[in-house]
Amino acid sequence: MMISTKGRYALLVLTDLAQHENQGNISLKAIAERQHVSMKYLEMIVSLLREGGLVTSCRGKEGGYRLARPAADIRVSEIIRVTEGSLAMMACPDCGTEGVTCERADMCLTLPMWQRLEGIIDDYLSKISIHDLITGHIPPA
Repeated sequence: MMISTKGRYALLVLTDLAQHENQGNISLKAIAERQHVSMKYLEMIVSLLREGGLVTSCRGKEGGYRLARPAADIRVSEIIRVTEGSLAMMACPDCGTEGVTCERADMCLTLPMWQRLEGIIDDYLSKISIHDLITGHIPPA
């Protein structure tokens, strides 16, 4: 699994919002400046985060973005799924899920390994919240 810049920058946006949540709505411009990321790229990312229910937005002079839920309730696995679509390293672990078929699944000796690896990654990332990231309390693997 290779996390793209979408996934990495989504984590930056959410940690930034968590660190500055006491300031109310945070402008995308402020996030872009603090994180040294293009505002245009962040617009696309926050759109995904908003659609995924991770941030809320407000227009106007006092507008901006904020976390949709407490930082302790937003998990890294959820963010990766919203931005990347899956935690799978390859299509194989998704085999058997809705819309994904593989003619070799019944005879594939490696499929259980890939599915187990995906489960391990998902379990670990599901243990880590945005709050954990900003406080540095990352649980052991």
